[in-house]
This record gives sequence, C-alpha cells and structure tokens, in this order.
Amino acid sequence: MMKKRATKWSCYILVSIAFLVLVSIISLCTGSAGIPVNRIISILIEGKGTPEYSILLDIRLPRIILGFAIGGALSLAGVILQGMFRNPLVEPYTLGISGGAALGASLCIILRLNQIIPNIAMPLSGFLGAFLVILPVYLLNIKKGILRIHGLLLTGVMISFISSSLVILILAISRTEDLQGIIFWIMGSLEEPSWVLIWMACFASVACLALSYLFCLDMNALTLGEEEAIHLGIDVEKKKKLLFLIASLLTGISVSVTGLIGFVGLIVPHFMRMLVGYDHRVLLVTSFLSGAGFLIFCDMLARTVIAPVELPVGVITGILGGTIFIYALSRRLFL
Repeated sequence: MMKKRATKWSCYILVSIAFLVLVSIISLCTGSAGIPVNRIISILIEGKGTPEYSILLDIRLPRIILGFAIGGALSLAGVILQGMFRNPLVEPYTLGISGGAALGASLCIILRLNQIIPNIAMPLSGFLGAFLVILPVYLLNIKKGILRIHGLLLTGVMISFISSSLVILILAISRTEDLQGIIFWIMGSLEEPSWVLIWMACFASVACLALSYLFCLDMNALTLGEEEAIHLGIDVEKKKKLLFLIASLLTGISVSVTGLIGFVGLIVPHFMRMLVGYDHRVLLVTSFLSGAGFLIFCDMLARTVIAPVELPVGVITGILGGTIFIYALSRRLFL
C-alpha cells in the first residue's frame, strides 16, 4: 500500500515538474520577438552582443525565475493557511498583508522615496507595510499563548478593508503622475530589474518550502481539527504560530517584490487538493511547482495577448484563476 502511494505521489510530482519546465521553455521562446527552441543553445553559446541573447538572459529569464519564486511562494502560503483555517477559500491576502503592502508602496510613490533609493524603496516599503499590518493582526489574537484562528481571520479582513480604504484615499489626493505607478503596482508585475531581489525571493521561497515540509504531518493533523491534533500529541499552538510566521513571510516577500498578484494562492492549492488529495506530504510540493508554472504561464499571456502592450499579470491571474476556480467548484459540487 505504501509503495503504491509513493509511486502515485512521485507521478504527481513528476507531472508538476514537467508542467513547470514546459511552461518555462515556452515562455522563454514566446514574445514580441519569437525565438525557436532549437536556437536557444546556439544563442547562449554565441554569448553577449546579440539581441536574442539580451532578450533571453536580460528580459525573459529574470521573469521566469521570479515567476517561479513568487508563484511557488503564494501557492505554498495558500496551502499552509487553508490547512490552518480548514477553509479552502482562505488565501494569503485574506489576512490584510496585501493591503498593508499596497499602503506602504503607495506612500513610497507619493513621497518620492523610489527616486531617492531606486530599486530598493518600493520592495522595502511594501514589506514594511505588510509587516506593520500582520503584527497587530497577530497581537490582537494572541491571548495567554493561544492563537485564535477565527479572530485572526476576521481581524485580517477588517484591517485589509481599512488599508484598502487608505489606498483609495491616497489615490484620490495623489497627483496625476503618481496614479499610474500606484495602480500598476497594485495590479502586479514580474518586471523586476534587480537580480539581488530576484535571487532573494527565490531563495526565501525554496527555503520556506523546505521548512514547511518539516510540518507536513502536523498540518495533516490540523486538518482534522485542533482537538484531534492535540489528542495525536501535536503542540498545536506552537505549530500554528510557526506556520503563521512562514505564511506571512512568504506573502510579505511576494507582495513587496511584485505587487498584488491575486488568485494564485487561492486557486492552485484548491485545485491541487482536488487532484492529489489532502496529504501535505505531496500537496506542499505539487502546489509549489504548479503555482510557479501557473504564474509563469499567466505572465507569458500578459506579455503576448495584446503585444507589444504588456498587461499587468494580476489581471490575467484574476481572469484565468477565477474561471478555473468556478470550474473546479462546480465539479466539486456536482460530482
């Protein structure tokens, strides 16, 4: 039985890897300047100095690597939070992290901090905004060492509404030249010029995947309910705090680097749970890989649907993710 299960899980993981590799290769070749697959090796061998080399290595490859990091991070955060709350509708942005990051980025733009510290000010402001929101959400719901899950969700939703209202207020009083920057940041984009930030996001997402895998059996127990998990010998409160910290870190880093990219942390875990089941030993890995592939695919569509104009990737994830979610939900209800 265990051998059969391991074989089945290995197939799921291999299919997820194949999907990620296939989408990455297609994204690398697709764009306003199409590059055949059989030309990639020769372009890399020829080295710098050719337009094709610059397109591959300086424009498309950074977006693919960042899409891998952010898509995987958001999906992983979604799996963790949905397991904690035992609610498939919870996503990384539910706790108000996105609202705080958007508020921080909006203040950065109107205060012209991005002109003082280029490339760093926006991600740093977004991360600080996310941190300043998640801290009160956590402190308001920790009583005598017990983290109240339902209060955490309600407080996060309310703070998210407050943050969103403040962002709208900033939009209403901002100068015209600032509006476009705020709106495009809110819509999300994988266009990040700093390799340092790209590799930091990649390292953080992979490290959090490895760290969260240490708690996969604890998350399996938590899906049964906190009382059942306690009976199984799980230190529930400690595990909830650590998992909440991992999910918050993943979301904060993702939002601060790329802006708000919705639906990845909602639809991918939900869809993968329907395919591979509820066991987090396989769900964490397959969701990470599939989320990475899904975001890279959406970014490719954003670059090519109405080329040469580039759409914000958050628009594509919202439309495509929402459609897939409705389909998945209907299958879940009627099958």
